[in-house]
Amino acid sequence: MAPIPTPPAQPDDAPESYVGLDAAAAEQQARERGWSTVRALPPGSIITMEYMAGRLNFEVKDGSVIRCWKG
Repeated sequence: MAPIPTPPAQPDDAPESYVGLDAAAAEQQARERGWSTVRALPPGSIITMEYMAGRLNFEVKDGSVIRCWKG
């Protein structure tokens, strides 16, 4: 059986620090902190649940981040 690959290191960042920020400013800040992929989603979006190292997800309502999570 093949070994399980080690995922790349993620930025040492707290997702909850983005909650309440303007979506555009939050995305810029996330990229500056080293996130390779930033995804903004409207509330209630149907998404796949695969985990992707280096991705930060924002749930955005009325232009502001209301929820944020890794993967």
